[in-house]
Amino acid sequence: MAISLGSARQWHWISSAVCLVGMLLFAITGITLNHAAEIPARPQVITHELSVPAELLDTWSDSESDTMQLPASLLQWLASEYRIYVPRDHRGEWDGSEYYLAMPRPGGDAWLSLDRDSGDLTFESTDRGWIAYFNDLHKGRDTGGVWRWFLDIFAVACVVFCLTGFWLLWTQSSRRISTWPVTALGVLIPLVIALVFIH
Repeated sequence: MAISLGSARQWHWISSAVCLVGMLLFAITGITLNHAAEIPARPQVITHELSVPAELLDTWSDSESDTMQLPASLLQWLASEYRIYVPRDHRGEWDGSEYYLAMPRPGGDAWLSLDRDSGDLTFESTDRGWIAYFNDLHKGRDTGGVWRWFLDIFAVACVVFCLTGFWLLWTQSSRRISTWPVTALGVLIPLVIALVFIH
């Protein structure tokens, strides 16, 4: 029993250390998400309307696919001239004459539209601020594969933290008579709220 108890304690503190920052982040963003309508937000919108040089459009090979990527030379030009950064792996919608690319991201989004014949390009970027950014991290919205993997690993660490905590409660409950009433209260409070107050 001593080995099992020691092992549970070790896994409990390891999982708590792994979860510490993540749990704080998720708890705080849980509050901001719950009160999203009450938190003022002033999105910052940046718009560019420009003409793409013909020589850059000439490097753009025709494609029969309805999705395609912008040529690297055009991406470099947008970044150097207008500080418009388009991820190289993003593919947009192509109808034979007009190209449209959506670029959602945590806390904002952007889009780009390019007329192949005229070279007219419109770019718009919206930044909704840091609170929206962390709220989207909480939801895993438009965060990419690496963040989703982090969320999965974080969730597993939280499960280990809870199960080892329960095991520690179980092994020490005989010395603390309030253990199970308090634990039952933790189950009953959300259950009653869900059954009675949520319609």
